[in-house]
Amino acid sequence: MSPTRRSLLAAGLLAGLAGCAPETVASPSPTTAPPDPTTPAPAPTPSPSPSPSPTPVPRAPLTGLPVSDTTVLARPAVAVKVPNLKAEQPQWGLDVADVVFCQPNGEGSTRLCPVFHSDYPEAVGPVRSIRPADVPLLSPIFPLLANTGAAEWVMNYLEAHAERIEKMTYLDFKKTEAFSVDQDRLYRANGRTQYDRAIQAHPAGMAALAERAGAPGAYLSFAADAASASTATGAAATSVAIPYASGHKADMSYDFDETTGRYLRSQPWGEHLLADDTRVDADNVLIVRVKWEYDKIWRGSGAADPVLDLIDTDGDFSCLNGGRIVEGTWSKGAIDEPFTFLTADGAPLLLAPGRTWIELPRPTADVVVA
Repeated sequence: MSPTRRSLLAAGLLAGLAGCAPETVASPSPTTAPPDPTTPAPAPTPSPSPSPSPTPVPRAPLTGLPVSDTTVLARPAVAVKVPNLKAEQPQWGLDVADVVFCQPNGEGSTRLCPVFHSDYPEAVGPVRSIRPADVPLLSPIFPLLANTGAAEWVMNYLEAHAERIEKMTYLDFKKTEAFSVDQDRLYRANGRTQYDRAIQAHPAGMAALAERAGAPGAYLSFAADAASASTATGAAATSVAIPYASGHKADMSYDFDETTGRYLRSQPWGEHLLADDTRVDADNVLIVRVKWEYDKIWRGSGAADPVLDLIDTDGDFSCLNGGRIVEGTWSKGAIDEPFTFLTADGAPLLLAPGRTWIELPRPTADVVVA
């Protein structure tokens, strides 16, 4: 075969093989939709930041009021026994007490026990003797107690509960910073100089000399503000008269002052005025009806004293604040347990923050609210 013929056969063979190869098809390019010029791309949703927990506001345990100087919270409460007969007026220092107890001291007479913690006045007086009711009333507060003594059996009763109340008696702390004598209040009677209207206590001095310095325990339950207090939805009550004798011969009374939002206190002989003419007032008036009788409940000499039925018992109460009143029941367990107060609907009593006067008339007292 000639070379020319071989070339033609090779060319034909290559052409035939090319015709038998599979056909290659190009893949289409992906189509991208044009963006909608009127619809912006959604922004990513940020994760919510956790809300910080509110910082609790420090509050005074005996008033429920905010405290700016938290160092005062650790200091002890100071209770002072103060007489309340007309001849023993005027008193001083009561206007800054966190709580004041008005206790029956016989038919028609009373004795006071102011308790100071959030504010220590320079002086409180006059100072007088202890009564047995001070033990169950004060033990839950864990206070220092300024006094001028008591019947032997009353002092023994108090000593039996010394882990709850630190007794600071004038004769034991005479000529210290805990007590002093107001020379202008001394008087002569029965041929002797009488000190019963002249002795005064100094809470800061007492705290400095105390053997312990425990902060007070919780005593009353407080709302965050007056609008949240139990009394906010109570009935109107712009005045109240609380008798400590029959026939309203020894009434302690309160009148609501719209200007200050407090109750102004009066005694049987007129407005309750302190030595500097300050009118005594209260944010809360808590009326705790309690039975009492003359008795001796501990070993030791001395006459019977008014003994209030305050241990493992209960009774009725009324509470006034802001021109309104609520009522309910109270109960108290052991000596060192505080009161429990429940309103008529069974809810715990929440007082408005502020200073409280606690009146302790008999259950049969004809308390008049207007």
